Amino acid sequence: MYVVLMMAAAEAMSPQGTLLGAAFTFMMYGVLPLSIVLYVMGTPARRKARRRAEEAQALADAPVDGSVDAPVDGQAGGEVQKRQPHQPPPP
Repeated sequence: MYVVLMMAAAEAMSPQGTLLGAAFTFMMYGVLPLSIVLYVMGTPARRKARRRAEEAQALADAPVDGSVDAPVDGQAGGEVQKRQPHQPPPP
């Protein structure tokens, strides 16, 4: 990035150069390539984070006792209702 900054400074200080040319030099030779490299290098971390999120979601959606239905108020012979996926069990 230091070299690109010096190229942009040389563009701005040149008698035939402009500040707009210096800005484009800095963006096209420095910021754009660096952003592409950082994006590609971050791909494995994003993939791991996505897998962890999917596993956490699968664990959160899985029933604890293997069934989806649970008795209301803890009564075995009581009325049965379905729990919502992200709703805690009734007290």
